[in-house]
Amino acid sequence: MALIAVVLSLVCAVTAEFNVVRHASQAPRSVEPVVIPAAQFVVPITSREPRRQSKKSNLASLRAAASSNDTAVLEGSDFDSQYLTNITIGGQTFKVIIDTGSSDTWVTQKGFNCFNLTGFPESTEICGFGSDGFDTTASPTFKAFPDVSFNISYDDGEFLTGPVGFDTVTVGGLSVTQQEIGVPNLAAWQGDGVNSGLLGLAFPDITAVYNTMDPSKASDANQIPYDPFFFSAVKQGAVTNPFFSLVLNRGALTANTTEDPNLGFLAFGGMPPVAVEETAVTAPIQGYSATTGDPSNQDAVFWYYTANVGYTFPGSTTVVTQNNNTILDSGTTLNYLPTKVAKAYNEQFVPKARFHKGTYYVECNATVPAFSVNIGGQSFSIDARDQILEDSTDANGNAVCISGTQDGGEDTPDTVFILGDVFMHNVVSTFNIKTNEMTITQRKIY
Repeated sequence: MALIAVVLSLVCAVTAEFNVVRHASQAPRSVEPVVIPAAQFVVPITSREPRRQSKKSNLASLRAAASSNDTAVLEGSDFDSQYLTNITIGGQTFKVIIDTGSSDTWVTQKGFNCFNLTGFPESTEICGFGSDGFDTTASPTFKAFPDVSFNISYDDGEFLTGPVGFDTVTVGGLSVTQQEIGVPNLAAWQGDGVNSGLLGLAFPDITAVYNTMDPSKASDANQIPYDPFFFSAVKQGAVTNPFFSLVLNRGALTANTTEDPNLGFLAFGGMPPVAVEETAVTAPIQGYSATTGDPSNQDAVFWYYTANVGYTFPGSTTVVTQNNNTILDSGTTLNYLPTKVAKAYNEQFVPKARFHKGTYYVECNATVPAFSVNIGGQSFSIDARDQILEDSTDANGNAVCISGTQDGGEDTPDTVFILGDVFMHNVVSTFNIKTNEMTITQRKIY
Protein backbone atom coordinates (compact mmCIF):
# COMPACT_ATOMS: atom_id res chain seq x y z
CA MET A 1 0.00 0.00 0.00
CA ALA A 2 2.93 2.34 0.73
CA LEU A 3 4.27 1.76 -2.78
CA ILE A 4 0.86 2.63 -4.25
CA ALA A 5 0.67 5.83 -2.22
CA VAL A 6 4.11 6.92 -3.46
CA VAL A 7 3.11 6.41 -7.08
CA LEU A 8 -0.16 8.27 -6.61
CA SER A 9 1.54 11.21 -4.94
CA LEU A 10 3.25 12.01 -8.26
CA VAL A 11 -0.07 12.90 -9.86
CA CYS A 12 -0.89 16.63 -9.90
CA ALA A 13 -4.21 17.80 -8.42
CA VAL A 14 -6.81 20.42 -9.38
CA THR A 15 -10.16 21.32 -7.79
CA ALA A 16 -13.28 19.59 -9.17
CA GLU A 17 -17.02 20.13 -8.71
CA PHE A 18 -19.61 17.40 -8.44
CA ASN A 19 -23.35 16.96 -8.62
CA VAL A 20 -24.63 13.89 -6.77
CA VAL A 21 -28.18 12.69 -7.40
CA ARG A 22 -29.64 9.86 -5.33
CA HIS A 23 -32.50 7.71 -6.57
CA ALA A 24 -35.50 7.51 -4.25
CA SER A 25 -37.45 4.29 -3.89
CA GLN A 26 -41.23 4.09 -3.99
CA ALA A 27 -43.50 1.71 -2.11
CA PRO A 28 -43.98 -1.69 -3.80
CA ARG A 29 -47.03 -2.17 -5.96
CA SER A 30 -48.51 -4.68 -8.36
CA VAL A 31 -47.87 -3.73 -11.96
CA GLU A 32 -49.22 -5.20 -15.19
CA PRO A 33 -46.40 -6.49 -17.39
CA VAL A 34 -45.03 -3.60 -19.43
CA VAL A 35 -45.01 -4.13 -23.19
CA ILE A 36 -41.35 -3.96 -24.19
CA PRO A 37 -40.61 -2.95 -27.81
CA ALA A 38 -37.75 -4.32 -29.87
CA ALA A 39 -34.39 -2.86 -28.86
CA GLN A 40 -32.72 0.00 -30.71
CA PHE A 41 -29.25 -1.37 -30.09
CA VAL A 42 -28.35 -5.05 -29.70
CA VAL A 43 -24.93 -6.38 -28.73
CA PRO A 44 -24.31 -10.11 -29.37
CA ILE A 45 -22.41 -11.90 -26.62
CA THR A 46 -19.92 -14.34 -28.10
CA SER A 47 -17.45 -15.17 -25.35
CA ARG A 48 -17.09 -15.77 -21.66
CA GLU A 49 -14.27 -16.60 -19.28
CA PRO A 50 -13.83 -18.15 -15.84
CA ARG A 51 -14.47 -15.69 -13.03
CA ARG A 52 -11.65 -14.73 -10.73
CA GLN A 53 -11.47 -16.64 -7.48
CA SER A 54 -13.41 -13.99 -5.62
CA LYS A 55 -16.08 -11.38 -6.29
CA LYS A 56 -15.76 -9.92 -2.80
CA SER A 57 -15.28 -6.24 -3.52
CA ASN A 58 -15.51 -2.95 -1.75
CA LEU A 59 -17.57 -1.36 -4.52
CA ALA A 60 -18.80 1.44 -2.27
CA SER A 61 -20.82 1.96 0.86
CA LEU A 62 -23.72 -0.41 0.85
CA ARG A 63 -24.22 -0.16 4.55
CA ALA A 64 -24.59 3.68 5.02
CA ALA A 65 -22.90 5.80 7.63
CA ALA A 66 -25.20 4.71 10.44
CA SER A 67 -24.30 1.05 9.99
CA SER A 68 -21.47 -0.61 11.87
CA ASN A 69 -20.70 -2.68 8.76
CA ASP A 70 -19.51 -0.08 6.29
CA THR A 71 -19.29 -2.21 3.18
CA ALA A 72 -21.46 -4.98 1.80
CA VAL A 73 -19.70 -7.72 -0.11
CA LEU A 74 -20.84 -9.92 -2.93
CA GLU A 75 -19.18 -13.27 -3.26
CA GLY A 76 -18.67 -15.42 -6.30
CA SER A 77 -16.80 -18.69 -6.45
CA ASP A 78 -14.31 -20.74 -8.40
CA PHE A 79 -17.23 -22.17 -10.41
CA ASP A 80 -18.37 -18.83 -11.84
CA SER A 81 -17.88 -17.46 -15.32
CA GLN A 82 -18.30 -14.02 -16.84
CA TYR A 83 -19.97 -12.94 -20.08
CA LEU A 84 -17.99 -10.53 -22.24
CA THR A 85 -18.70 -7.97 -24.93
CA ASN A 86 -16.72 -5.46 -26.97
CA ILE A 87 -16.61 -1.81 -25.96
CA THR A 88 -15.00 1.13 -27.77
CA ILE A 89 -13.49 3.99 -25.78
CA GLY A 90 -11.93 6.93 -27.58
CA GLY A 91 -11.73 4.86 -30.77
CA GLN A 92 -9.99 1.91 -29.06
CA THR A 93 -11.80 -1.42 -28.66
CA PHE A 94 -11.59 -3.79 -25.69
CA LYS A 95 -13.30 -6.93 -24.47
CA VAL A 96 -14.97 -6.29 -21.10
CA ILE A 97 -17.15 -8.07 -18.54
CA ILE A 98 -20.91 -7.36 -18.61
CA ASP A 99 -21.96 -6.90 -15.00
CA THR A 100 -25.38 -5.97 -13.60
CA GLY A 101 -23.87 -6.38 -10.13
CA SER A 102 -21.56 -3.33 -10.33
CA SER A 103 -21.69 0.16 -11.82
CA ASP A 104 -18.29 1.38 -13.02
CA THR A 105 -16.95 1.22 -16.54
CA TRP A 106 -13.20 0.82 -16.44
CA VAL A 107 -10.29 -0.35 -18.58
CA THR A 108 -6.66 -0.58 -17.59
CA GLN A 109 -4.43 2.23 -18.78
CA LYS A 110 -1.61 1.54 -21.21
CA GLY A 111 1.67 1.40 -19.32
CA PHE A 112 -0.02 0.43 -16.04
CA ASN A 113 2.03 -0.94 -13.15
CA CYS A 114 1.31 -4.55 -12.26
CA PHE A 115 1.70 -5.96 -8.75
CA ASN A 116 1.31 -9.38 -7.21
CA LEU A 117 -1.17 -9.96 -4.39
CA THR A 118 1.43 -9.06 -1.76
CA GLY A 119 2.13 -5.63 -3.31
CA PHE A 120 5.43 -6.31 -5.11
CA PRO A 121 5.94 -5.08 -8.69
CA GLU A 122 5.62 -7.60 -11.51
CA SER A 123 5.73 -7.50 -15.30
CA THR A 124 2.43 -6.48 -16.92
CA GLU A 125 1.98 -10.00 -18.31
CA ILE A 126 1.53 -11.35 -14.78
CA CYS A 127 -1.73 -9.39 -14.35
CA GLY A 128 -3.16 -11.19 -17.39
CA PHE A 129 -5.24 -8.49 -19.04
CA GLY A 130 -6.41 -9.07 -22.61
CA SER A 131 -4.71 -6.02 -24.12
CA ASP A 132 -1.97 -3.47 -23.53
CA GLY A 133 -4.61 -1.14 -22.11
CA PHE A 134 -6.27 2.15 -23.01
CA ASP A 135 -3.91 4.77 -24.43
CA THR A 136 -5.34 8.04 -23.12
CA THR A 137 -2.85 10.08 -25.17
CA ALA A 138 -4.10 8.50 -28.41
CA SER A 139 -7.74 9.41 -27.79
CA PRO A 140 -8.76 12.82 -29.19
CA THR A 141 -11.80 12.90 -26.90
CA PHE A 142 -10.27 11.89 -23.54
CA LYS A 143 -10.32 14.44 -20.71
CA ALA A 144 -8.75 13.82 -17.34
CA PHE A 145 -10.75 14.29 -14.13
CA PRO A 146 -8.09 15.67 -11.80
CA ASP A 147 -7.75 15.35 -8.05
CA VAL A 148 -9.91 12.22 -7.84
CA SER A 149 -9.21 8.50 -8.10
CA PHE A 150 -10.87 5.26 -9.12
CA ASN A 151 -10.37 2.62 -6.45
CA ILE A 152 -11.61 -0.95 -6.03
CA SER A 153 -9.99 -3.52 -3.75
CA TYR A 154 -10.73 -7.20 -3.28
CA ASP A 155 -10.49 -9.47 -0.27
CA ASP A 156 -8.13 -11.82 -2.09
CA GLY A 157 -5.53 -9.05 -2.51
CA GLU A 158 -6.50 -7.83 -5.98
CA PHE A 159 -6.95 -4.10 -6.48
CA LEU A 160 -7.41 -1.50 -9.20
CA THR A 161 -6.66 2.15 -8.63
CA GLY A 162 -5.67 5.19 -10.61
CA PRO A 163 -6.95 8.11 -12.68
CA VAL A 164 -10.47 8.95 -13.78
CA GLY A 165 -11.45 10.61 -17.02
CA PHE A 166 -14.20 11.33 -19.54
CA ASP A 167 -14.42 9.93 -23.06
CA THR A 168 -16.78 8.72 -25.77
CA VAL A 169 -17.90 5.17 -25.00
CA THR A 170 -19.69 2.98 -27.55
CA VAL A 171 -21.34 -0.39 -26.95
CA GLY A 172 -23.20 -2.09 -29.79
CA GLY A 173 -23.77 1.16 -31.68
CA LEU A 174 -24.96 3.06 -28.59
CA SER A 175 -22.57 5.97 -27.98
CA VAL A 176 -22.24 8.20 -24.93
CA THR A 177 -20.06 11.30 -24.95
CA GLN A 178 -18.06 12.51 -21.95
CA GLN A 179 -18.74 9.30 -20.06
CA GLU A 180 -16.90 9.08 -16.76
CA ILE A 181 -14.62 6.03 -16.66
CA GLY A 182 -11.88 4.57 -14.51
CA VAL A 183 -8.48 4.10 -16.17
CA PRO A 184 -6.47 2.39 -13.41
CA ASN A 185 -2.71 2.54 -13.75
CA LEU A 186 -2.00 0.40 -10.70
CA ALA A 187 -3.32 -3.14 -10.60
CA ALA A 188 -2.93 -6.41 -8.77
CA TRP A 189 -4.93 -8.80 -10.93
CA GLN A 190 -5.26 -12.48 -11.72
CA GLY A 191 -6.51 -12.24 -15.28
CA ASP A 192 -6.53 -14.88 -18.00
CA GLY A 193 -5.53 -12.80 -21.00
CA VAL A 194 -9.11 -12.22 -22.20
CA ASN A 195 -10.79 -9.15 -20.68
CA SER A 196 -9.36 -5.68 -20.14
CA GLY A 197 -12.06 -4.16 -17.98
CA LEU A 198 -15.71 -4.05 -17.07
CA LEU A 199 -19.02 -2.51 -18.15
CA GLY A 200 -21.04 -1.88 -14.99
CA LEU A 201 -24.81 -1.54 -15.40
CA ALA A 202 -26.05 -1.05 -11.82
CA PHE A 203 -26.94 2.20 -10.01
CA PRO A 204 -24.80 5.34 -9.46
CA ASP A 205 -24.52 5.01 -5.68
CA ILE A 206 -22.14 2.06 -5.92
CA THR A 207 -19.64 3.65 -8.30
CA ALA A 208 -16.06 3.72 -7.06
CA VAL A 209 -14.65 7.21 -7.63
CA TYR A 210 -13.35 9.16 -4.65
CA ASN A 211 -12.33 12.73 -3.88
CA THR A 212 -8.78 11.73 -2.94
CA MET A 213 -5.60 10.63 -4.66
CA ASP A 214 -4.69 8.25 -1.82
CA PRO A 215 -6.48 4.87 -2.13
CA SER A 216 -6.06 4.24 1.58
CA LYS A 217 -8.35 7.22 2.23
CA ALA A 218 -11.17 6.13 -0.09
CA SER A 219 -14.34 5.94 2.00
CA ASP A 220 -18.04 6.83 2.17
CA ALA A 221 -17.12 10.36 3.21
CA ASN A 222 -15.36 11.17 -0.07
CA GLN A 223 -17.16 8.88 -2.51
CA ILE A 224 -18.37 10.73 -5.61
CA PRO A 225 -21.27 8.85 -7.24
CA TYR A 226 -21.65 9.45 -10.96
CA ASP A 227 -23.87 8.29 -13.83
CA PRO A 228 -22.84 4.88 -15.22
CA PHE A 229 -22.86 4.26 -18.97
CA PHE A 230 -26.55 3.47 -19.50
CA PHE A 231 -27.71 6.22 -17.15
CA SER A 232 -25.67 8.68 -19.22
CA ALA A 233 -27.15 7.28 -22.44
CA VAL A 234 -30.67 7.96 -21.18
CA LYS A 235 -29.84 11.48 -19.98
CA GLN A 236 -28.20 12.32 -23.30
CA GLY A 237 -31.18 11.01 -25.27
CA ALA A 238 -28.96 8.49 -27.05
CA VAL A 239 -31.58 5.80 -26.47
CA THR A 240 -35.35 6.29 -26.72
CA ASN A 241 -36.50 4.04 -23.89
CA PRO A 242 -34.92 4.10 -20.41
CA PHE A 243 -34.43 0.38 -20.10
CA PHE A 244 -31.95 -2.28 -21.12
CA SER A 245 -32.41 -6.02 -21.43
CA LEU A 246 -30.05 -8.90 -20.90
CA VAL A 247 -30.45 -12.43 -22.17
CA LEU A 248 -27.77 -15.01 -21.39
CA ASN A 249 -27.65 -18.38 -23.15
CA ARG A 250 -26.26 -21.42 -21.42
CA GLY A 251 -24.31 -22.02 -24.63
CA ALA A 252 -22.18 -25.03 -25.45
CA LEU A 253 -19.01 -24.16 -23.59
CA THR A 254 -16.85 -26.71 -21.88
CA ALA A 255 -14.21 -26.15 -19.22
CA ASN A 256 -11.54 -25.61 -21.90
CA THR A 257 -13.27 -23.19 -24.28
CA THR A 258 -14.20 -19.49 -24.17
CA GLU A 259 -15.76 -18.89 -27.58
CA ASP A 260 -19.35 -19.61 -28.54
CA PRO A 261 -21.23 -17.86 -31.36
CA ASN A 262 -24.53 -17.78 -29.48
CA LEU A 263 -24.21 -16.70 -25.87
CA GLY A 264 -27.00 -14.12 -25.81
CA PHE A 265 -27.53 -10.39 -26.15
CA LEU A 266 -27.23 -7.11 -24.31
CA ALA A 267 -30.02 -4.90 -25.68
CA PHE A 268 -30.53 -1.17 -25.09
CA GLY A 269 -33.99 0.38 -25.30
CA GLY A 270 -36.00 -2.80 -25.66
CA MET A 271 -36.18 -6.56 -26.07
CA PRO A 272 -33.44 -8.69 -27.65
CA PRO A 273 -34.25 -11.00 -30.58
CA VAL A 274 -35.13 -14.19 -28.68
CA ALA A 275 -38.30 -16.26 -28.45
CA VAL A 276 -40.32 -15.72 -25.26
CA GLU A 277 -43.45 -17.03 -23.56
CA GLU A 278 -46.43 -14.92 -22.52
CA THR A 279 -45.41 -15.33 -18.87
CA ALA A 280 -44.10 -11.96 -17.70
CA VAL A 281 -44.27 -9.57 -14.78
CA THR A 282 -43.19 -6.02 -14.01
CA ALA A 283 -42.16 -5.48 -10.39
CA PRO A 284 -40.49 -2.73 -8.35
CA ILE A 285 -36.75 -2.85 -7.84
CA GLN A 286 -36.05 -3.14 -4.11
CA GLY A 287 -34.37 -0.13 -2.49
CA TYR A 288 -32.22 0.10 0.64
CA SER A 289 -32.49 2.34 3.67
CA ALA A 290 -30.14 5.31 3.46
CA THR A 291 -29.59 5.15 7.24
CA THR A 292 -29.34 1.43 8.05
CA GLY A 293 -28.49 -0.21 4.73
CA ASP A 294 -31.35 -2.70 5.18
CA PRO A 295 -33.82 -3.47 2.37
CA SER A 296 -36.48 -0.76 2.38
CA ASN A 297 -39.06 0.87 0.11
CA GLN A 298 -39.43 4.15 1.98
CA ASP A 299 -37.10 7.07 1.16
CA ALA A 300 -34.45 4.60 0.07
CA VAL A 301 -31.55 4.48 -2.37
CA PHE A 302 -30.84 1.95 -5.08
CA TRP A 303 -27.67 -0.08 -5.47
CA TYR A 304 -28.44 -3.30 -7.31
CA TYR A 305 -31.29 -4.80 -9.32
CA THR A 306 -32.76 -6.28 -6.18
CA ALA A 307 -35.98 -8.28 -6.23
CA ASN A 308 -38.52 -9.43 -3.66
CA VAL A 309 -38.56 -13.15 -4.45
CA GLY A 310 -39.76 -16.56 -3.34
CA TYR A 311 -39.01 -20.10 -4.48
CA THR A 312 -41.14 -23.13 -5.29
CA PHE A 313 -39.78 -26.68 -5.44
CA PRO A 314 -40.59 -30.11 -3.97
CA GLY A 315 -40.46 -29.64 -0.20
CA SER A 316 -40.65 -25.84 -0.35
CA THR A 317 -43.74 -25.84 1.87
CA THR A 318 -41.51 -26.92 4.75
CA VAL A 319 -39.25 -23.85 4.63
CA VAL A 320 -39.77 -20.09 4.38
CA THR A 321 -38.48 -19.16 0.94
CA GLN A 322 -39.38 -15.45 0.71
CA ASN A 323 -36.53 -12.92 0.66
CA ASN A 324 -36.35 -9.25 -0.36
CA ASN A 325 -32.57 -8.90 -0.55
CA THR A 326 -31.80 -10.90 -3.69
CA ILE A 327 -30.06 -9.35 -6.68
CA LEU A 328 -30.04 -10.34 -10.34
CA ASP A 329 -26.34 -10.48 -11.16
CA SER A 330 -25.07 -11.37 -14.63
CA GLY A 331 -21.55 -11.54 -13.18
CA THR A 332 -22.29 -14.62 -11.07
CA THR A 333 -22.99 -18.04 -12.57
CA LEU A 334 -24.69 -19.82 -9.68
CA ASN A 335 -27.74 -19.01 -7.57
CA TYR A 336 -26.73 -18.21 -3.98
CA LEU A 337 -29.83 -18.58 -1.81
CA PRO A 338 -30.60 -18.66 1.94
CA THR A 339 -29.09 -21.65 3.72
CA LYS A 340 -32.41 -23.31 4.51
CA VAL A 341 -33.67 -22.90 0.94
CA ALA A 342 -30.50 -24.29 -0.63
CA LYS A 343 -30.44 -27.23 1.78
CA ALA A 344 -34.11 -28.12 1.27
CA TYR A 345 -33.80 -27.95 -2.51
CA ASN A 346 -30.56 -29.91 -2.81
CA GLU A 347 -32.02 -32.70 -0.70
CA GLN A 348 -34.55 -33.28 -3.49
CA PHE A 349 -31.96 -34.35 -6.08
CA VAL A 350 -31.95 -38.10 -6.75
CA PRO A 351 -29.50 -39.08 -5.43
CA LYS A 352 -29.28 -36.26 -2.89
CA ALA A 353 -26.64 -33.58 -3.28
CA ARG A 354 -23.58 -33.87 -1.02
CA PHE A 355 -22.50 -30.80 0.96
CA HIS A 356 -18.71 -30.65 1.20
CA LYS A 357 -16.60 -27.66 2.26
CA GLY A 358 -19.36 -25.17 1.55
CA THR A 359 -20.44 -26.58 -1.81
CA TYR A 360 -23.29 -28.82 -2.93
CA TYR A 361 -22.00 -31.57 -5.24
CA VAL A 362 -24.37 -33.69 -7.32
CA GLU A 363 -24.07 -36.72 -9.55
CA CYS A 364 -23.72 -35.53 -13.14
CA ASN A 365 -26.66 -37.74 -14.16
CA ALA A 366 -28.82 -37.00 -11.12
CA THR A 367 -32.55 -36.42 -11.42
CA VAL A 368 -33.12 -32.68 -11.03
CA PRO A 369 -36.08 -31.46 -8.94
CA ALA A 370 -38.26 -28.73 -10.45
CA PHE A 371 -37.45 -25.19 -9.33
CA SER A 372 -39.28 -21.88 -9.90
CA VAL A 373 -38.48 -18.32 -8.90
CA ASN A 374 -41.48 -16.21 -7.86
CA ILE A 375 -41.30 -12.48 -8.61
CA GLY A 376 -44.26 -10.12 -8.39
CA GLY A 377 -46.69 -13.00 -8.01
CA GLN A 378 -45.48 -14.75 -11.18
CA SER A 379 -43.42 -17.95 -11.33
CA PHE A 380 -40.47 -18.47 -13.67
CA SER A 381 -39.11 -21.95 -14.14
CA ILE A 382 -35.43 -22.89 -14.30
CA ASP A 383 -34.47 -25.54 -16.83
CA ALA A 384 -33.02 -28.71 -15.28
CA ARG A 385 -29.95 -28.30 -17.51
CA ASP A 386 -28.98 -25.22 -15.52
CA GLN A 387 -29.10 -27.01 -12.16
CA ILE A 388 -26.18 -29.37 -12.82
CA LEU A 389 -22.86 -27.82 -13.82
CA GLU A 390 -19.71 -29.70 -14.70
CA ASP A 391 -16.96 -28.27 -12.53
CA SER A 392 -13.88 -30.43 -12.95
CA THR A 393 -12.63 -33.99 -13.29
CA ASP A 394 -11.44 -36.40 -10.61
CA ALA A 395 -8.21 -38.39 -10.54
CA ASN A 396 -9.74 -40.97 -12.87
CA GLY A 397 -10.84 -38.42 -15.43
CA ASN A 398 -14.51 -38.58 -14.44
CA ALA A 399 -16.59 -35.41 -14.46
CA VAL A 400 -17.34 -33.76 -11.10
CA CYS A 401 -20.59 -31.77 -11.01
CA ILE A 402 -22.08 -29.18 -8.68
CA SER A 403 -25.60 -27.92 -8.08
CA GLY A 404 -26.67 -24.67 -9.70
CA THR A 405 -28.27 -23.68 -6.39
CA GLN A 406 -25.77 -23.06 -3.61
CA ASP A 407 -25.74 -21.90 0.00
CA GLY A 408 -25.59 -18.10 0.17
CA GLY A 409 -25.70 -17.80 3.97
CA GLU A 410 -28.26 -17.29 6.69
CA ASP A 411 -31.35 -15.25 5.88
CA THR A 412 -30.49 -12.02 7.72
CA PRO A 413 -31.05 -8.37 6.62
CA ASP A 414 -27.36 -7.81 5.87
CA THR A 415 -26.92 -10.88 3.65
CA VAL A 416 -27.17 -10.30 -0.09
CA PHE A 417 -28.41 -13.31 -2.07
CA ILE A 418 -27.87 -13.78 -5.79
CA LEU A 419 -29.89 -15.00 -8.75
CA GLY A 420 -27.08 -15.56 -11.21
CA ASP A 421 -26.85 -17.00 -14.69
CA VAL A 422 -28.55 -20.24 -13.60
CA PHE A 423 -31.73 -18.16 -13.36
CA MET A 424 -30.94 -15.59 -16.05
CA HIS A 425 -30.47 -18.30 -18.71
CA ASN A 426 -34.23 -18.86 -18.52
CA VAL A 427 -35.62 -15.33 -18.72
CA VAL A 428 -35.20 -11.99 -20.41
CA SER A 429 -34.35 -9.47 -17.69
CA THR A 430 -35.34 -5.89 -18.49
CA PHE A 431 -34.38 -3.05 -16.13
CA ASN A 432 -36.07 0.37 -16.26
CA ILE A 433 -33.86 2.98 -14.61
CA LYS A 434 -36.53 5.71 -14.78
CA THR A 435 -39.40 3.88 -13.08
CA ASN A 436 -37.06 1.68 -11.00
CA GLU A 437 -38.83 -1.46 -12.15
CA MET A 438 -37.77 -4.75 -13.65
CA THR A 439 -39.72 -6.78 -16.19
CA ILE A 440 -39.02 -10.50 -16.20
CA THR A 441 -40.15 -12.55 -19.21
CA GLN A 442 -39.97 -16.34 -19.43
CA ARG A 443 -38.00 -17.57 -22.44
CA LYS A 444 -39.15 -20.39 -24.66
CA ILE A 445 -37.18 -23.61 -24.17
CA TYR A 446 -34.03 -23.56 -26.25
